[in-house]
Amino acid sequence: MEQLEKDSGEEEGPGERGLLHTWKGYSCSVKPQKVLGLGSKTVLQAALGTRHGVILTEGGEVYSFGELPWRQGSANPAPVPILEQALIGQRVVAVAAGSFHSGAISEDGTAYMWGENSSGQCGVASKNVVPDPMAISIADRETSPPQQIRIKQLACGEQHTIALSVHCEVWAWGSGCQLGLVTSVFPVSKPQKVEHLAGRRVLQIACGAFHSLALVQRLPSQEAKLIPDKCNHCNQLLITMTDKEDHVIISDSHYCPLGMELTDSEQRQGSPVQKLRRSPSEPSLGSTVTEPSGKDSPTVVCRDEKDLGTTELPPEGKEMSEHSDRGNVKEPEPEAHGGVANQRVKNSPYPDEQAVKEYLKRLSDHSLAEQTAKNAQCPQAQDEPVDDDPVPPPTTVSSSLNSLVVSYASAMGVKVASTYEALSLKKVMSYYYPPPGGCPVPAEGLKETREGQVRLEESMQGKKSSSLGDIREEEAEGVIRRLSLPGLLSQVSPRLLRKASRPRMRTVVLTPPFGSEADAYLPSLQTEVWSWGRGKEGQLGHGDILPRLQPLCIKSLSSKEVIQVASGAHHSLALTAQSQVFSWGSNNSGQLGHMELPSTMPRLAKMSEGIRVWDIAAGQEHTLLLADGDCFQPILYYSGKQVSQEGSSPQTNGVYTQQPVLLPFCMNLGYVSSVFSGGQSCLALADRNVMGYIASLHELASAERKFYCRLSSIKSQILRPLLGLENLCTALGTASSLLLQTMASRFSKLCYLTGQHVASLNLFLHSTKEVKGLRMLEHSVIFVDIYKEYWRTVGDFLVMGGFQALVKPSLDFFGKSPELLQRLAETNDESVPFSDLLLALFDLPIRHLHEYGRVLLKLATCFEVSSADYQKLQDGSSKYEALAIHLKRKRKEAEYTYHFWKTFPGKMTDSLRKPSRRLICESSNKALTLQSAGRFSVNWFILFNDALVHAQFSTHHVFPLSTLWVEPISEETSGVYGLKITSPEEQFSLLASSPVEKAKWLRAINQAVDQDLNGCPDFLMAGSGSVQRPEPPISRTAKYTFYKDSRLKEATYEGRWLAGKPNGKGVLKWQDGRMYTGTFKNGLEDGFGEYIVPNKALDKEDHYQGHWKEGKMHGYGTYKYSTGEVYEGSFQDNMRHGHGILRSGKLTSSSPSMFIGQWVQDKKTGYGVFDDITRGEKYMGMWQDDLRQGNGVIVTQFGLYYEGAFSSNKMIGSGILLSEDDTSYEGEFIDDWTLNGKGTLTMPNGDYFEGTFSGEWGTGLKVTGTYFKPNLYDTDKEKTETLKLGVLAVAPDEKWRAVFDECWSQLGCESPGQGENWRAWENIAVALTTSRRQHKDSPEIMSRSHNKTLESLEVIPQHVGPVTLEKYENIRKYLIKACDTPLHPLGKLVETLVAVYRMTYVGVGANRRLLEQAVNEIQSYLKRIFQLVRFLFPDLPEEGSVIPVPSAASHDKRPHCEEETDCRPESTESGRLVSSSGLLLPVLLPRLYPPLFTLYALENEREEDVYWECVLRLNKQPDLTLLNFLGVQQKFWPVCISNLGENKKVLPSTKNICFASAVESLQQISTTFTPTDKLHVIQQTFEEITQEVLSVLKKDFLWSMDDLFPVFLYVVLRARIRNLGSEVHLIEDLMDPSVQNGEQGIMFTTLKASYYQIQHEKIT
Repeated sequence: MEQLEKDSGEEEGPGERGLLHTWKGYSCSVKPQKVLGLGSKTVLQAALGTRHGVILTEGGEVYSFGELPWRQGSANPAPVPILEQALIGQRVVAVAAGSFHSGAISEDGTAYMWGENSSGQCGVASKNVVPDPMAISIADRETSPPQQIRIKQLACGEQHTIALSVHCEVWAWGSGCQLGLVTSVFPVSKPQKVEHLAGRRVLQIACGAFHSLALVQRLPSQEAKLIPDKCNHCNQLLITMTDKEDHVIISDSHYCPLGMELTDSEQRQGSPVQKLRRSPSEPSLGSTVTEPSGKDSPTVVCRDEKDLGTTELPPEGKEMSEHSDRGNVKEPEPEAHGGVANQRVKNSPYPDEQAVKEYLKRLSDHSLAEQTAKNAQCPQAQDEPVDDDPVPPPTTVSSSLNSLVVSYASAMGVKVASTYEALSLKKVMSYYYPPPGGCPVPAEGLKETREGQVRLEESMQGKKSSSLGDIREEEAEGVIRRLSLPGLLSQVSPRLLRKASRPRMRTVVLTPPFGSEADAYLPSLQTEVWSWGRGKEGQLGHGDILPRLQPLCIKSLSSKEVIQVASGAHHSLALTAQSQVFSWGSNNSGQLGHMELPSTMPRLAKMSEGIRVWDIAAGQEHTLLLADGDCFQPILYYSGKQVSQEGSSPQTNGVYTQQPVLLPFCMNLGYVSSVFSGGQSCLALADRNVMGYIASLHELASAERKFYCRLSSIKSQILRPLLGLENLCTALGTASSLLLQTMASRFSKLCYLTGQHVASLNLFLHSTKEVKGLRMLEHSVIFVDIYKEYWRTVGDFLVMGGFQALVKPSLDFFGKSPELLQRLAETNDESVPFSDLLLALFDLPIRHLHEYGRVLLKLATCFEVSSADYQKLQDGSSKYEALAIHLKRKRKEAEYTYHFWKTFPGKMTDSLRKPSRRLICESSNKALTLQSAGRFSVNWFILFNDALVHAQFSTHHVFPLSTLWVEPISEETSGVYGLKITSPEEQFSLLASSPVEKAKWLRAINQAVDQDLNGCPDFLMAGSGSVQRPEPPISRTAKYTFYKDSRLKEATYEGRWLAGKPNGKGVLKWQDGRMYTGTFKNGLEDGFGEYIVPNKALDKEDHYQGHWKEGKMHGYGTYKYSTGEVYEGSFQDNMRHGHGILRSGKLTSSSPSMFIGQWVQDKKTGYGVFDDITRGEKYMGMWQDDLRQGNGVIVTQFGLYYEGAFSSNKMIGSGILLSEDDTSYEGEFIDDWTLNGKGTLTMPNGDYFEGTFSGEWGTGLKVTGTYFKPNLYDTDKEKTETLKLGVLAVAPDEKWRAVFDECWSQLGCESPGQGENWRAWENIAVALTTSRRQHKDSPEIMSRSHNKTLESLEVIPQHVGPVTLEKYENIRKYLIKACDTPLHPLGKLVETLVAVYRMTYVGVGANRRLLEQAVNEIQSYLKRIFQLVRFLFPDLPEEGSVIPVPSAASHDKRPHCEEETDCRPESTESGRLVSSSGLLLPVLLPRLYPPLFTLYALENEREEDVYWECVLRLNKQPDLTLLNFLGVQQKFWPVCISNLGENKKVLPSTKNICFASAVESLQQISTTFTPTDKLHVIQQTFEEITQEVLSVLKKDFLWSMDDLFPVFLYVVLRARIRNLGSEVHLIEDLMDPSVQNGEQGIMFTTLKASYYQIQHEKIT
């Protein structure tokens, strides 16, 4: 590779970005060389193998350099980077290098491989080398068809390759257990999915020579699963018990040798195999540690499975002992591990002998007693979050002794182990609970250094053997889970700790939950590291040297917020969000950055304090770290073997680093953004600082990393200890304790977001560094929301005096010299009060916002003012700056409020003081007084951000701002500076002392009301100015509970308001459970609404839905009673009034009774129909006060019919009674179906009694009278006249008056026809518009056509002057539309009439005796609706008038009219006849047809049976026979019939062919509804007959009735119309009288004659 290099001082081209430098080793003489041969191309990424490398440049080109033995015909090593021609045009986005092969990924996610392939690592079968990049097919074969997988990252080892797909799954190919595949056949040349990671989100991958790593997003914690007793694979016990002298250890630390735990592998992983366990009595202090959480009294804590990790404190909510003043704890003595003792040196860039000597001397001078004397402060308990700086538990002095004992214990067995346990237990006890002479404390107070942490970690690790027999972790989050079961003693026996009396620390949760909003846009910190492959050097990090065939989670890193992993040949690295590096694996050259043993577990690399690492790379035997130093320019650290350059090849001389050393040349490279390592080489990718842009980016990222570390320290060293104090609740009070917890939770959320931002900025610096990639600009709303949410909780805590209350517990905990707080709060002023110091700590994020604003502005200045990037950065800067100012203002408000509460009288403070309440202004200076107040009264007004408080002596009243209206009183009229205050239940005036005070209070109240209504206004952008509305809206949405109003007392209203009154939509809830939801007007229910009234007796509720007026039910509505009854109809003044229907019974569908009719003041009064379903009776008549009173009709299901008088709900008076067999009684009644008095009883045969009757019908009657048997020759004319029905029934025009009255009322008329036409049309338009709005809100969505119809109906038709045919046609069309829409008053009327008609004449009401009444009722409807129509269209002529045809039109149309003589029934020769039936029957009759036609069919049943029998008999005859029989002249007989284009001869046997078209026409009569349409069908039939006869005669002729009738009779017979009699009678009853004498009248008479003729036809 040497030929590629050139001194970095020389320039090859004008490149300023992506400059690549290479070097080897770390000696002072090393000079990095710039990689040649790339011209001015910007390098985006590079990767190094053992002796080669690949480079990715802008534009997606890939270059290879170094030794490339797989390339044929090219020099080895290559003198300059060689362009890979096969990848030209593929737009490569990422590259990777293994030991001897390379990979690349194109923009479309395709992976390309080339190089050594002897183990299948290039994914190509049967080739040892792949000279040029070749596309690899990665397909998911489980899908059909196989789906191609897109790749986003590659990692290459020596004999394998793994790939990360865009779906975050891992695929592998090559050879060895490092593939993680379930296979024993190698090589694997086709990529396969690593199934053991399926279902997890893999974020990043890395490969060592023979092992693999994956960074995986942690799954949300799941509930504990049922655990089997033994491992399914190795049959070892999963849970073991170890007996001790005074206690038992429970352990579930089983590891399956396969590296694959089959039960809950995510949560339970421990030692490798059970046969490797230590002796039963061998001690292990990792899982149970004493906790000094008070001054004297110890407690015992038992770890559980969630306590994972190696050097970190327990995760959230777990108790763990350690010093809060961690850091410079007593250094352990050097160990006798070969060269290791001399490696415990102070972390410096250049370790030398002198430094080591000084360190050892200093170390020997310190003893535990001296440390104790330096600080009398007792160690305090410290509970650290899972995502904070790792801090090991405190250690004892002689860790080397412990280490030695443990080492021997592994080999020598129980006795030594027991001795060790006794020793170590004694040491732990004496350290934490010393004799009264004093207590041990770390030497330098509260200082925290990473070297101290590492030393502590080392000493704890020293207690463990490095042999395979002891691979367990000892730290707080050790891999083993130990449980103190009930009845058993925990590992450090509580009996040894009984004298303890300190309060315990409590569980605290501070980790943000999974799935926060920012997770979608920022990298997750809730990660795990999984490893698999060979583990001989400990590179898997599981504490052993066993291989793992499948991925296994390194538990000790699960809570460390790892954001990047890297692998050297035989060692591994993990970088955390807190800029720390964990390393494990081979350390033969010091490449781990520390000299701890064993190196099989992740440990912190030893970095100097203040050095924050943000990129890592690992080579064969070295590690390269990119970090922040004192300035923003990144610095490089190297850890590993020294490489000397002798001749042309590098040599290793056995010299290596003890810890990472600073590379002196790093400042000359510019701003390094990424580092890469491989073999013995190092690469650094750097940018020059053009226009200051690059420097500013690094400044932003560096500041963020520093800020995150500080936040983490505050969280772990301040917040968690304070929250853990058990006496905290006593000191703060319950409310403030909860506020503190909420604040801590929000602080933690902010801390987590900052950590995510750190990870995001690291990735950003590794990328192209375009402004659009800055997440803090793209998703600023997330940052803004979390900061505002956080500061709100700080402000609430401040207002409640939380910081002052926190002083005492803090002093107890931190001592009177708060150096730690001062250091974290960045203040040196010792005079600052403790409470202010605490506040300053939590104010830190707000100060950091200014930093955002400043750096973003600095970045903006690097661009043209007109550019989009400038605008984006400028906007971002303004946003963060404005947020900082906004939050500062919020802090001032909180402080002002806190000081106010200190001076406020104590009695009212408790009820008025709320965390979210802020003071705006108050009138203690008498600036505002109550008008007309008493001379000695005290009135104090206090304006908060949510209420105006009026305080008087010991009482006060709170007026919520959302329902407060304020307006100035005119000074000219009143002469005072007054303000009028309106609230829902009170109105009063306030007097200000001056115009200035008046303006101040008016503005303050208006602004406060406006802010309360709209939520706290968002902070204003810089430069946008303070746009404040002059006054809040008079109409608004708010919630209020009434306290005075008698009707609404203690009711709560939520909805729209107008000037102090509910107005618009809202919900009103009473305390007794009543609730109204709907519209209000001027404080009262008005409009449409729902009302619920609970019925406590039935445990159900009444439910009303309908219209209201002035607080009462008024208009149409539905009331569902808790008893099961349902009323649907009109209301007035909360009572049923007008037309309505009442269904009674348990279920509406099967109601025992139903009433439909008129109501007056909640009682049935007027005409109504009552259907008593249980008795099978239907009453149709008049009512008075819920009783049948007046004339009426009753029909029963047994065919009885009664009409007559009713009184007091009974048949009393004269009436007519008919039974099914036509027996009839006419006379006096005294009770239901009870005869009493004079009358006539007529038998079906005509015999009758006249006399006096008594008794109940059907049970036997007493008769005193005369029996008559009529003469055989007497006609029954008189009898039929006497039995004319309907005389005693209610007259048709008297029926349903309420229905028509309501329609007139809707049109604005007090009585029919009395009103203004224009007002009627306005009312129609209003009704349609409001109904449309209501339907928009309702779930049923109207169809588009329905909507169009409504829109067209809203337009008022303009008809001025006499009605012409065109206008008449328009009116007709309008009526059809109106009657089709129930939202139109006419449509509503028609709908109601149809409902009542069906209700009357369906079921029991389908009685043939009611036919005449049913017909009369329809004619009455027509007459009354026509009156309404003429009111709406006053120019419409009266019934029977003729609308003339314009002369020109009549002249033009004359021939046509002659041809189709009188085609419309209401047409006359001179014009069109106006009739109610012609105009309205087409609208009404189709809806009423079913019940009406049923009555006709019942009435004509007997004669129709006779007719039908004859039809069936005659239809058996062939056509010619029937024609001959009916006397049709032979000349009219068809000879040939054209059928489907063929002429068929009519044969004697032919049936149903003659006059077929006429027959078909006549059959259509059954499909029509109105007489007009039926007559039109008859006319059509005549025309068809004529056409057929003309075709036979082939000449003109005129019909005579003698000729026509037989032919028509034939057609009627062949038409086989079942209910022809009903059709005939319906036409006769309802056809327009004007038609009777016309042509259609004659045709109808012919049909009628045919019907009677057929009944009397005789067949000879």
